[in-house]
Amino acid sequence: MLRSTIWDLKPHTLGKHKVLRNYLNGWLPIMARWNGRILFIDGFAGPGEYRGGEPGSPIIAMAALQEHKARMNIKAEVGFIFIEKDNDRVKHLSSLVKPMLASLPKTAWVNIHHSTFDEKLTEVLDKLDAQTKNLAPAFVMVDPFGVSGTPMSIIQRILGSPKSEVYISIQYEAINRHKDSSEFEEPLDALFGSSDWRKGRDIEGSDKRKNFFYNLYEQELRRAGAKHVLHFELYEGSRLVYAIFHGSQHELGSDLMKKAIWGVAPWGNFKFRPYGESQLLLDFTTPDLSPLQGQIENEFRGRNWVTIEKITSFVQSDRTNYHSGHLKKGALTPMEKQDRIEVDETTRKRKITYPPGTILRIKP
Repeated sequence: MLRSTIWDLKPHTLGKHKVLRNYLNGWLPIMARWNGRILFIDGFAGPGEYRGGEPGSPIIAMAALQEHKARMNIKAEVGFIFIEKDNDRVKHLSSLVKPMLASLPKTAWVNIHHSTFDEKLTEVLDKLDAQTKNLAPAFVMVDPFGVSGTPMSIIQRILGSPKSEVYISIQYEAINRHKDSSEFEEPLDALFGSSDWRKGRDIEGSDKRKNFFYNLYEQELRRAGAKHVLHFELYEGSRLVYAIFHGSQHELGSDLMKKAIWGVAPWGNFKFRPYGESQLLLDFTTPDLSPLQGQIENEFRGRNWVTIEKITSFVQSDRTNYHSGHLKKGALTPMEKQDRIEVDETTRKRKITYPPGTILRIKP
């Protein structure tokens, strides 16, 4: 087998795959409950496994459905669309997918396309436009080598479907390496959806330059239609390999992705930066939730009374590092014990609980 067909699994890729599996474990039953048809699209599917036999993202996605504890309750049609431009990798992936088909639910199907991401998605979306239809709710994974083939115009069309979301790898090293090359100006224009990236060419300092490019990409994702954008970085030792951007339409998607990130066991260096905040190295073993308490105070202090639902929505959104599972025991309980919040006792039956409909206020 050609060396380029399969390759070694890197630690940062393992981390990305763990987050993906965690996310799909939550995404599948939620989306299947409210939709008759859902899609997992892998735009750079690869061969389906690594040299050591570890599964690639297409196999991980299929296994998430195949092995899901709520599989029998997932009645929706679940489609897997795998796109790969290398023919040898397509053949290898097909050989792995075929024996798995019989163990998938009858409502599931798999299509493998020998194509590029932008060509195949353009074809699919053009057909839907001609039929005045939207893309079915989809989780679209975009994990290219380098900077080519992932135009923001395609991402914008995907996000035009109100229940679709994207999981995109962006390689700073590739951007930085090619930023001064005239032959890469067009691919980088397409990647960012504008020529504004050129303003980063002369920024001194790698961290400042990297933050400029990542902030710009986040900004362009929002312009493309993502209402919530999360960003986490994957390192090999001290070397940044790439960042993952998750763009979704609803705070529930943001919350689910944050749960997936926090659910990954500690490994190497794992950084997560939400919108509007500096980078934070998350401590997964003994998390300090005092920053979440401070964020809640800053957001809601000065208001009169606020519902638990309003606070939950804030925590779920991309404006915090934390997810809804951190809210009650990690933030509200210690805040109440420290007399930092007041609760309308007519809205709950027991102290130090926050059931639906609970009304509270932040003390001055």
